[in-house]
Amino acid sequence: MQPSRDISRLIEIMAALRNPVGGCPWDLEQDFSSIRHYTIEEAYEVADAIERQDFSDLREELGDLLLQPIYHAQMASEAGHFDIGDVIYGITEKLIRRHPHVFGDLDASDSDAAKGRWEAIKAEERAAKAARKGETTPSVLDDVAAPLPALARAEKLTRRAAKVGFDWPDYASVRAKAVEELDEVDEAVAAGDPAAAHEEIGDLLFAVVNLARHAGVDAEAALRDANLKFTRRFHYVEARCREDDIEPGNAGLERLDGYWNEIRKADKA
Repeated sequence: MQPSRDISRLIEIMAALRNPVGGCPWDLEQDFSSIRHYTIEEAYEVADAIERQDFSDLREELGDLLLQPIYHAQMASEAGHFDIGDVIYGITEKLIRRHPHVFGDLDASDSDAAKGRWEAIKAEERAAKAARKGETTPSVLDDVAAPLPALARAEKLTRRAAKVGFDWPDYASVRAKAVEELDEVDEAVAAGDPAAAHEEIGDLLFAVVNLARHAGVDAEAALRDANLKFTRRFHYVEARCREDDIEPGNAGLERLDGYWNEIRKADKA
């Protein structure tokens, strides 16, 4: 079998890997649960390649990510649930339905109008899904996926609640709430109550996500960027330790902080 630019070849390869006769023993042992974490990992690796602006890696990581729905669909087909054709039909039908200003008669003068129509259609879809499950009053928080990273899920939950008016009126109000939550963290820590500190720090993080949203900042992306910045700066600190022939663990905080301030100053310059 030869590689191809046609997605049908990828489907054929996945079917061959899962073939009980001559297939791959490892692939044959897998099920939905055992490979689900790979789907999440591959999505993060795509995001990482984008953040690094490494388009060679991005091409490869997109291929790894593309394999995941093919893999899941192959297992679903074997179990008689659905196949990859059903998946593709479903997403194409959804995109057409959610873009009547492109594929229908409605007009959308700008991106805000298009997004508003998209959200209205999604609300209708949530209501229809709830009706299919016998639920007459769907929540606006329905389908905010539980496995999302905590910051990203908090942002989506608060954004959904804001759509029905449950939101702070302005940035100053949500900032005051974040300060209030920080004071409550201080009180819990001072009281030596780990359970209360756990809860109050959770409330503080949730308030900071709201603060980010009101500032127009993606909290998840901002923290990922902060992690990257910390990693890059700490690598500099380690390199300076090597230059001075000293182990980081023996350098002492004052020296390490001095190296850290060097790279901070260079970044600001």
